[in-house]
Amino acid sequence: RCSVDNRVTRVAWLNGSSILYAGNDKWCLDPRVVLLANTKTQYSIQIQDVDVYDEGPYTCSVQTDNHPKTSRVHLIVQVSPKITEISSDISINEGGNVSLTCIATGRPDPTITWRHISPKAVGFISEDEYLEITGITREQSGEYECSASNEVSAPVVRRVKVTVNYPPYISDAKSTGVPVGQKGILLCEASAVPSADFQWYKDDKRLAEGQKGLKVENKAFFSRLTFFNVSEQDYGNYTCVASNQLGNTNASMILYG
Repeated sequence: RCSVDNRVTRVAWLNGSSILYAGNDKWCLDPRVVLLANTKTQYSIQIQDVDVYDEGPYTCSVQTDNHPKTSRVHLIVQVSPKITEISSDISINEGGNVSLTCIATGRPDPTITWRHISPKAVGFISEDEYLEITGITREQSGEYECSASNEVSAPVVRRVKVTVNYPPYISDAKSTGVPVGQKGILLCEASAVPSADFQWYKDDKRLAEGQKGLKVENKAFFSRLTFFNVSEQDYGNYTCVASNQLGNTNASMILYG
């Protein structure tokens, strides 16, 4: 807007050195620039659907009693943040190094932060476009959230999933006492990524699925060996072997009377 009075004889709006309007005459080709008012008190233009290229100085030039006067305003264009590039989900072996990237645009330049979405995570782990993790551990697996924010609008967020592979670790394998004729269970719990494959041995002999009187149930994190009707021959030492492509581990337990 440009306020004028009755001493003004000529008016014009300029963008830099380019004339937009002179009086009621439009000099620019841009259809987004329109004349709003040309009265004895106001000379105003409007720019519709503002773009970043519209940023810059605008000048209202008036002629009064043969003395030209100018009034200048600077248009600052703000743009909401937008994440234009982010790393893909990644799978990596424990101990490896991870580099995550999050690129965002906006005006003013957005602030970029990374955080680990996990119960133990506190605050940001990187206040930068890049997140470097050296010697990654299994506790550092999960989702990582990139947030891009400026004062223009709410932050935009995107997430990257990081899967950390590690060899099996048997967390629970207890010996069990069961009387003859009763049902007995041996349980072997193991954590691993990818999930472990389980095998059972009695002494050095592998137990096959469907063996008479036995049932083997394998799940992602445990294997259960069930004896439906325990006999004297069932007593002894059993070994559970958990393996994936990164390695294997075993644990021994006893079924006793």
